[in-house]
Amino acid sequence: MLPTLKNGEILRGRYKIRERVGQGGMGSIYLAEDTRLQGRQCALKEVEYDRALPEKIRDEARDQFLREATILARLDHPNLPKVSDFFSNGPRDYLVMDYVPGSDLRTLLLEARRKKNFLKEIDVLAWADQLANALTFLHGQEPPIVHRDIKPSNLKLMPNGLIKLVDFGLVKILAPEEVTITIIQGQGTALYTPLEQYGGSDAHTDIRSDIYSFGATLYHLLTNESPADARKRFLHPESLVPLRQMNAAVSIRTERAVLWAMSLHPDERPPTINEFRQALLGYSEPPTLPITVRRARPQPVWDYLVHRPEATLAWSGAVLLLISLLVTLVR
Repeated sequence: MLPTLKNGEILRGRYKIRERVGQGGMGSIYLAEDTRLQGRQCALKEVEYDRALPEKIRDEARDQFLREATILARLDHPNLPKVSDFFSNGPRDYLVMDYVPGSDLRTLLLEARRKKNFLKEIDVLAWADQLANALTFLHGQEPPIVHRDIKPSNLKLMPNGLIKLVDFGLVKILAPEEVTITIIQGQGTALYTPLEQYGGSDAHTDIRSDIYSFGATLYHLLTNESPADARKRFLHPESLVPLRQMNAAVSIRTERAVLWAMSLHPDERPPTINEFRQALLGYSEPPTLPITVRRARPQPVWDYLVHRPEATLAWSGAVLLLISLLVTLVR
């Protein structure tokens, strides 16, 4: 792996590195100052190529990066950071994007969990509506664009309440008959990744892969608990705990919509982001799916007899039996 950039280093004669602010699916992420536009801060997202690949494959991967960066630079949507530039620097490639201030939703989730609270469902659904706008825009491009790395830490809440979907490190352009080369380290975060996205092939990922990650993200935000990953659920279907079992304040409608989006097989998920949004916000009814869920812990027999409504019948029967035995003995 190549060394990280140093603070103060200037790339392309323009972007002065301020600090490394994260590690994305494609490599390091840097906060930089645009020396040509005074006061402007930007985010540099670095592509990490697999140096074990043959040189020809790496060259094809870089060509792919340039094609995809060109498409991203044309995008303009309020819930997406603007890609303003892209360039190569030695063996590395970079996307230059708007720097998005504010806290990511993972930070807000952890803060709520620390306080033993839940994020309000009304707030989470408002954020989901904005995310749906961004994904509808991406999926509606020609060819469609799949983000493939939706998760709470990639959703930034700006001070004005606007949600931004950041980090295009795993983006895939669904160009027909075009082979996508895996050029980055990693395939998303396991907790939010659908089964079809595992492995080195991207042949089976499409817009429904984003729908799964969208649902898994909402699951985490509403319950303060990460969902069981898709591989574990495939082997142990009961490992997915229903949302309302952890947060009773979540509406039945929201729970059903989220579980629909998290279906293991793509054909069982909502076919489009808009259909998922309609079910999530109550404009249509999500299907009732045969989701296998974790069973509640069995109650001890004493609890059953003392606390349940059936206790009255059980004790009445016992008393009658005792009276009957006493009468028999007296005779």
